[in-house]
Amino acid sequence: MDGLNPRKVFSLVFIIAIAVVFTLSFGPGSSGFGGTGTQATAPGSVATVNGKEIPMRDFAAAWARQMNFLRAQGSPIPESMARQFGMHNQVLDRLVNTELLAQAAERHGINPSDEELRKLIHQNTDFHNKEGQFDFARYQQVLRDFYRKTPQDFEAELRRQLAAQKMVDVVRAGAVVSDDEVRARYEKEGNQAKVVFARFLPTMYAEKIPAPTPAQLAEWKKTHEKEIKDYYEANRFVYQQPERIRARQVLVKLAPDATAEQKAQAKAKAEALRKEIEGGKDFAAVARESSEDPGSKARGGDLGWVERGSWEPALADAAFALKAGEMTQPVETKFGVHLVKVDEKQPAQDKKLEEVQDEIATTLIKQERAKEMAKAEAEKALATVKGGKDLKGLFPPEKEQPALLRFETETRPEAVETDSFTAEGEAVPHLGPAPALVKAAFAVNGPQALDQVFPAGEGFVVAQVVERQKPDAAGFDKRKEELRNQARQAKSIELTESFLKALKKNGTVVTNTQAIDSVVGAG
Repeated sequence: MDGLNPRKVFSLVFIIAIAVVFTLSFGPGSSGFGGTGTQATAPGSVATVNGKEIPMRDFAAAWARQMNFLRAQGSPIPESMARQFGMHNQVLDRLVNTELLAQAAERHGINPSDEELRKLIHQNTDFHNKEGQFDFARYQQVLRDFYRKTPQDFEAELRRQLAAQKMVDVVRAGAVVSDDEVRARYEKEGNQAKVVFARFLPTMYAEKIPAPTPAQLAEWKKTHEKEIKDYYEANRFVYQQPERIRARQVLVKLAPDATAEQKAQAKAKAEALRKEIEGGKDFAAVARESSEDPGSKARGGDLGWVERGSWEPALADAAFALKAGEMTQPVETKFGVHLVKVDEKQPAQDKKLEEVQDEIATTLIKQERAKEMAKAEAEKALATVKGGKDLKGLFPPEKEQPALLRFETETRPEAVETDSFTAEGEAVPHLGPAPALVKAAFAVNGPQALDQVFPAGEGFVVAQVVERQKPDAAGFDKRKEELRNQARQAKSIELTESFLKALKKNGTVVTNTQAIDSVVGAG
């Protein structure tokens, strides 16, 4: 077949199915989907929709088209990963949703005409000859060689897809938007602000806080018994720990079915590496060069802190018997032959509240004072800003972008400028939930410093409004039709979703997981 690329063959059935339900995803957990009644699907189907089967071959074809579509878009996602992302559910959803809509169309007497069907078939370039005209012989050949369907089956299926689309069109035709709704949308979207803020966090000042004196500590403990106990309970894992070692390893891997000879060779290799280390070579260097453990090799064999119960008994017994700085003999486990070096040892801990209450109280006092200092610094900055200074000038970022935007820990206040946002939510871009700040920003009419320090998380924020946009009559007239279309589209989607949910709730959809797994592989 000249000029036909199999990877680009996407049937109108698939295209229309996407058009019908591309943005609608209702997984097996949604109402009415994957019912748990006594009804079952036939072995050759992936689902039944009110008794109508969706054949496994249709699901397999839709799945293959989905994978080809992604590849054509430059996204070569492996099928196993597509399964992990739940893409098989999306493919099944489209088939189920389209069948539900086709059945609803039938009940409502919606039936595409022969002329509509003919027009769609003739428009499909897969069926065109070199001159760009519909070719009946080519139509038959493409259906036979690529769609694997007879013309009768293909046209019957296409008619159902068209009926489903017409049903959606009927539902969406009910998406009427009033002038009041359009104006409300404009009032909401047109009312915007942009701010610059700086955060003052207790962690920025913790090192400046001196430890309390014994008298201060004793006085504070008298009135904060509950806080000390709560902290102890929340951090009990710190005070009650099993014995631990900080260890490094060199691993010579063994296959699960390794022979006695292979085991002997692995042990001999480990012995040779041990002699290199005993001869003065650094353990970490040997691990980087020779270890076969991909998880620790690049770190010089560093395994971090290890508890006895996380290792096989033979390896744990050998390693935990050592002192810091010592190395085991070669030890065989199911993973291979190990050499382990102990860098540090930490005995088991079971500290009672009475033993650590001074330590906890000191921590809490320093946290409290660091928070007080953060607030005091924020108040000082606010006074300076209200006096006419600019936050960006007072707290310029150390680098081109503030640490917050680089997803790094802030060590000092830095000015961060937000994108524009509306008053609808309670969050500020880059900052997160800050309802009081949002309310204050929209209470002003133009650029200015907000006249209070705002709590945000564990710290405090000082902010300036740098842009303030308010809806006006001229702006509304300019965007009226655009906003009306947006509102109508949003309502159309909402109506379609509600309609499909009702169809599922009032119908019966049963899925066949085994059939799906046979196509996409078990998850």
